Amino acid sequence: MSVLVSDLTELIGDTPLLELRRYGANRRLGARLLAKLELQNPVGSVKDRIAWAMIRDAEERGALAPGGTIVDLTSGNTGIALAAIAAARGYESIFYAGDNISPDKVALLRAFGSTIVEVPNTFFLDPDALVLLRERAQKEHPEAYFTDQLGNPANPRYHYDTTGPEIWNATSGAVDILVGGVGTGGTLSGAGRYLKERKPELRVVVAEPGLGSVPTEENPYPKEIDGVHKITEAEPQQIPDNFDQSIADEFIALETPDAFATSRALAREEGLLAGTSAGANIFVATQLARRPENEGKTIVAIICDSAERYLSAGIFEEPVG
Repeated sequence: MSVLVSDLTELIGDTPLLELRRYGANRRLGARLLAKLELQNPVGSVKDRIAWAMIRDAEERGALAPGGTIVDLTSGNTGIALAAIAAARGYESIFYAGDNISPDKVALLRAFGSTIVEVPNTFFLDPDALVLLRERAQKEHPEAYFTDQLGNPANPRYHYDTTGPEIWNATSGAVDILVGGVGTGGTLSGAGRYLKERKPELRVVVAEPGLGSVPTEENPYPKEIDGVHKITEAEPQQIPDNFDQSIADEFIALETPDAFATSRALAREEGLLAGTSAGANIFVATQLARRPENEGKTIVAIICDSAERYLSAGIFEEPVG
């Protein structure tokens, strides 16, 4: 149904679920796989939800005045969503970003008029990096509103109010497992809490990068699953404040080539352009769907964004050898 809206933010949410029938049949999966298509948000990712939630909250509290500036850290998608909504509502935006994020994401940030402060990826080897960078951003821009995507409670609250109910209603409560990664931690914490309140036996499973897909001193620029944090074995200060660890029932690690290969499979078997983190989520959902105990169950995986944001990162390049 066609609608007429007066503001970009009115288009956020109510994203569809797509049953991955061909993908599942090709692998003889015993569980039903559903993809939550967050790439259909107006700016193209699940982060549209929290960007609007944080900006709206700041406006309602009077913390963000007309013509003001917002600032935050970003690995791409939250910054892009914040930048677009800021542009639509007349704000300036500044983002601190690692110098390893996809060039496609950098181009999108600049398209919306954002100022980007690049940070060497080696900086994030410091366990206190996130804390230090948050302090730096606020110190260098004291006049700006720091949206604080990693710690702003408006983030998981919005997923509790919207993403969780959407999944519940679309499946008529038949969802058994929710799969996603931890970027800010808001999606799984908010949606997972909503779903578990209605179905306590529901499981929340976290897809996280393996050791070969995170920066180390020996390899500070590995191919990464953009925007997804490793939670197990991480120092407490490296875990986003918005991630409710009690909501997670299991963590499954994978490497970036696994995520890339799954994204390629989704494109060729379902016509779905799923980004790196989405590929990771479907890879993990596939492992779960193969378990005998999950026969006949319904698994929902978050499709965070589109593969179009990772073309220059080689997401569709076949491995050599």
